[in-house]
Amino acid sequence: MADTPITFLRRPQVEARTGLSRSTIYERVARGTFPRPVKLGARSVGWPSDAIDAWIAECIRRAGSAS
Repeated sequence: MADTPITFLRRPQVEARTGLSRSTIYERVARGTFPRPVKLGARSVGWPSDAIDAWIAECIRRAGSAS
């Protein structure tokens, strides 16, 4: 994955990749259990793709260790 460039994912892309709703994403950001978005402009934010990939990998790891 080191060769994959880091891109910013917008909220609809994050929702599609994680299966989480907008409200759940922001609730988990507030609790500190989901990556924080990065301010890209005056009215826009994005999530670094590597942070979302790491979060997904951690969810899979936890699910595997629970069985």
